[in-house]
Amino acid sequence: MSSSTPPTSPAPGSGADVGAFFDLDNTLIRGTAIETRFFRYLWKRGVVGGREALRSLRVLLAQMPPMSLRPLRERKVYLSGKRSAVIEDLAERFIRTEIRPHLSPDGLAALTAHQRAAHCVVIITGAPDFLVTPLAESLRVEVAMAAKPARNGEVYTGTLMAPLPYGEVKRQLLESFAKERGVDLKASYAYGDSPGDTEVLRLVGFPLVVNPIRGMARIARRERWPIAKWK
Repeated sequence: MSSSTPPTSPAPGSGADVGAFFDLDNTLIRGTAIETRFFRYLWKRGVVGGREALRSLRVLLAQMPPMSLRPLRERKVYLSGKRSAVIEDLAERFIRTEIRPHLSPDGLAALTAHQRAAHCVVIITGAPDFLVTPLAESLRVEVAMAAKPARNGEVYTGTLMAPLPYGEVKRQLLESFAKERGVDLKASYAYGDSPGDTEVLRLVGFPLVVNPIRGMARIARRERWPIAKWK
């Protein structure tokens, strides 16, 4: 099934016992991942440069073959040695000026519909918390699960703290959250674009595959999940 518009009136279930779980990259934010955009933002301001890009490339090459971006999900080498206060301040400006005005209208419509229905809205993503938290606050989303960069005092180390909300871990986090908050997963909704969201989509009664990438359209057809193209 395919759709061009999001569900503007979530049907079964009402209230905080229903969850609405949103992925971020290529779902609420169409196209290039938010962290990639932020790296470019830092590059233009001279905060990162060739040295950080080379470090990232070395991490990738060390894992070949096969070619995978997973090492860069788990290690944020461009943050190594950077003061957290500086990065967080730049991240807030970046979200306010570069991301918030350009969110998917369809994604915002779906999120707003769930908020109006008093559903428990959650953003869950492997993006760093210094990007996700200010965005969630601007959208009035109370719960955001994101990657937590590790620090040594006031400086980022370039590593991440466990757990990383990706793949199977996403499912585990949401199962624990639902149990703690009394959320009925079978009455709940989930939105995701890639194979890393498969476990979350299987968890809920109302999954929606949005802007599918990396073979996700094939998975959606196999699972008989609806597909939406969000602007």
